[in-house]
Amino acid sequence: MDKILEAVVMSSYPNNVKQGLVRRVIEAAKQPMDSEQCWSMLELSTKLYLTGDTKYKREIGKEVLEVYGHYHPEEFEEFFNVRFLLSLLQEGYGPLGKRSHYVLDYIQLGLQFVLESPSANSIFSLLRIEVLRKVCERPSPKQCAKISKLLTQHPQCIPTGKHQLLFCQQLIRCIGQFQCVSEGEEEIMEFLEQVNKVSGLLQRIWRTQTSSILPSLKELFTIISSTEEQEAPSNALASVVQFVPLELMDGVIRNLTNDDSITDVQMMMAIGRMIDWVSWPLGKNIDKWIIALLKGLAAVKKFSILIEVTLSKIEKVFSKLLYPIVREGALSVLQYMLLSFQHSHEAFHLLLPHIPRLVASLKKEDSNSATSALEQLAELIHCMFFRFSGFPDLYEPVLEAVKALPIPNEDRIKHLLGQNAWTSQKNELASFYPRLASKSETGKIGLINLGNTCYMNSIIQSLFMASDFRHSVLNLTEGNSQPLMTKLQWLFAFLEHSQRPAISPESFLSASWPPWFTPGTQQDCSEYLKYLLDRLHEEEKTGKRIYQKLKESSLMSQAVEHHCLNKTLIEKMFGGKMMTKIRCLNCLNVSSREEAFTDLSLAFPPSDRNVSGGASILPVDKIGPQFIEPPENAGQLMDSPWIQRKAPMASDHAASSVSVETLGFQEPGEAANPIGGNDVGVDAAKDPLSTFREQAYAPKDSRSVPDLINYFLSPERLTAENKYHCEKCASLQDAEKVAELTEGPHYLILTLLRFSFDPRTMKRKKILDNVSIPVVLKLPILVAPEETEEVCQHGKDGAVPGSGFMTVVYDLCSVVVHSGISSESGHYYCYSRECTDTIPHGQPRDGVPKPASDKQLDFEIQWYLFNDTRVSFSSFESVSNVTSFFPKDTAYVLFYRQRPGRQSCLLHEALAEAGRLHGEPSLHKDLMEAISKDNILFLQEQEKEARNRAAYISALPKSPLWWRDLDRDKDDDSSSGGCSPAAGGGGSSSFHGLVF
Repeated sequence: MDKILEAVVMSSYPNNVKQGLVRRVIEAAKQPMDSEQCWSMLELSTKLYLTGDTKYKREIGKEVLEVYGHYHPEEFEEFFNVRFLLSLLQEGYGPLGKRSHYVLDYIQLGLQFVLESPSANSIFSLLRIEVLRKVCERPSPKQCAKISKLLTQHPQCIPTGKHQLLFCQQLIRCIGQFQCVSEGEEEIMEFLEQVNKVSGLLQRIWRTQTSSILPSLKELFTIISSTEEQEAPSNALASVVQFVPLELMDGVIRNLTNDDSITDVQMMMAIGRMIDWVSWPLGKNIDKWIIALLKGLAAVKKFSILIEVTLSKIEKVFSKLLYPIVREGALSVLQYMLLSFQHSHEAFHLLLPHIPRLVASLKKEDSNSATSALEQLAELIHCMFFRFSGFPDLYEPVLEAVKALPIPNEDRIKHLLGQNAWTSQKNELASFYPRLASKSETGKIGLINLGNTCYMNSIIQSLFMASDFRHSVLNLTEGNSQPLMTKLQWLFAFLEHSQRPAISPESFLSASWPPWFTPGTQQDCSEYLKYLLDRLHEEEKTGKRIYQKLKESSLMSQAVEHHCLNKTLIEKMFGGKMMTKIRCLNCLNVSSREEAFTDLSLAFPPSDRNVSGGASILPVDKIGPQFIEPPENAGQLMDSPWIQRKAPMASDHAASSVSVETLGFQEPGEAANPIGGNDVGVDAAKDPLSTFREQAYAPKDSRSVPDLINYFLSPERLTAENKYHCEKCASLQDAEKVAELTEGPHYLILTLLRFSFDPRTMKRKKILDNVSIPVVLKLPILVAPEETEEVCQHGKDGAVPGSGFMTVVYDLCSVVVHSGISSESGHYYCYSRECTDTIPHGQPRDGVPKPASDKQLDFEIQWYLFNDTRVSFSSFESVSNVTSFFPKDTAYVLFYRQRPGRQSCLLHEALAEAGRLHGEPSLHKDLMEAISKDNILFLQEQEKEARNRAAYISALPKSPLWWRDLDRDKDDDSSSGGCSPAAGGGGSSSFHGLVF
């Protein structure tokens, strides 16, 4: 009968004809048959099943085996013996030998017929040993899946005792070597099914023998933490982790992170490879294990590992948001990585170029998964904006991409940032500064944030960019008896000459720290600036005078020496003078007091007072003719400082309002000529007050810097509880107070008083009004009548005979921006540029340097953005628009530099002369040596760090093509659907890239 069957199978008859003949043979096999005939048929069916070159032949072999196993059990048991099975497992069958692919299927098929036989236990014992041996030989995923299928169906064959533990470990090693060689989607799905069968077997074993779980996980960790030069273990290992009970997580992570035998390199390798598992599409709880290990590393302060792994992997994790099948897990990991990485903006900034494209792709997908991901991503982005403010140029495209998505409130943002930070102790991360390999392309140097010290960094950079002040500080000689100024000199020198991308201002911070400041908390940069300038001023007054140092170094002429005799450097650079006058409204007696200032604090007018456009500065009902009694003798007014300085024009608006054109007091019955206009190119022949008025124009419902200065200089009514004690009247009287600038500082510092106390909440709140900032500012300075005549005769500045004022022109050079809604929180950064005089080769006839043109100052001088360690190119457009894009980012402190003019000519001449004689400041020997040594040290540190990092992360799992998820290769035609998230990744090529 075996010959007949073999002839039929090997014949060229059609399969349907063969099937009929075979059916007859099989029916005949159900009848009693002698042992020899049974053996012949079993040998033939075995041959067909194991060596058949077609599926049809194997199916016939299977049918015959099943018939004989069912109808001739004794003969089948005798044929299916231990020796035969051992030969199959160790040597294979027939010509193919060990290359036979169907041995395990054959054994699984035959086992069902010998389960109750006396030889069953011997067979099980044999298989327990042989499957362990097979697994140790690292079979292919397909063979491994067959072993798993065999053992799942016949658990009696699973190794026991110590062999079971070894089997689990070796099975995990097999999974670690699984690779899918095909990119076809069907083949990939088959591969995933094979992996699931193998990991499912592990789950079955772990359920019955929980003691094998931890040793299995230890083997898994050994594989993924290996630093040997070899192919990275397969992401299929993710399928193993999903079956580990979550209740074991805390103990496993605690043991791993506290195991001293595990090196940092091994730990970083392991977590890096685990993060790659977010690509595995069928895993459950993988994100939970990844996050748990990251948290465990943070708990034991392994910040170096966390930083390296986050920066090397976060872009790949982000790219997986394109794929719905892995999106949920990838988003969880991304959220933790970003929200925990709070010491630096580096991780978030790596994602900035990719966010707009991802958002566009998710919007196009238009699925529930994409919508949910968009909302979570937007929340994450706003958390990062809040934590790392001060990068408006970088954030604008991202803000534009997410502008239509919900914005979380500040409490929600603080909650997310608070619960995910690696540590609540900020000083624990103080040494982990952003990795900066080289100087910024701008050539400028950043300042390291020492824990909420951005308020100091922004002020230091603004002072450094005030070039006249910087040169004066750098020109100080040794032994100047000014310890704080010396530290500032050293800090400026390092900012000027260091090769480091950023330096630490720690020494200067400790020396200039206001005693009432709380370490580690945000402070008011304006308060710090005032304290710093005051300290420097007082220190110079009590020490050796700066003019002596300038005289010794021959930097000043004798003519200038007398002028600067009693002035400190702070007074010369930042000092101005202001006259405060108070007039009693009863007796018209005027008292005046001149005060020095280094900055002007500009309050915002109340919301019911409009100081721009065509409205009056003060409402008529508050200070008008009806409240000011006319004097009995009109002649009293002829010699009074309140005489009208300019007659009202017929076209003036609000003619019945109080005129503040003079920025002084208003006489009864005078008409107002309110300040307006934003034109800074006013002809100098105009009245300086008109010039100032015209530049103060701002769009409706907005403020401008001239508006705030106008409000600062406008008359103030002292009445009710604020009545003035008039010495002449010897009683409290209603009065008017006015301030007038009498000397403009070289550098004008303006502080916009944005923080006010709210009695309802008992907290300081921030005024978020946008204030337009003119790049050129023209201020009226009160001068003596003889000075006015002299200026007019020589054609200098913008003085008009009899007006009492002259125009002083200022150029904007720095803007310190506060980002946030409270003075106790938020972030500071600054925009700066270097404003200098344009001095021709030949000395000007009048001895006054010719200033740079408006065009040069406005457009040709480069703006920079200083944000702690980061320095980048910027523009005045960015300065002007920052609040429009980021409402919480508002200008707070402004630095203006005075252009050369009569009032400042002596100082400008001294600075010009110093520049011609010495060029760049010459530093003293000790300082130059310190900088030189530090530059050498930095180069050595770079070399050492490069070696260490190369050794530290050289074995990190490589993902060279991660970016193709977001930016497809133009030549990769097979991945045309790869950017279609709705299709789960599109074409087969992109699916393969997702998983592997």
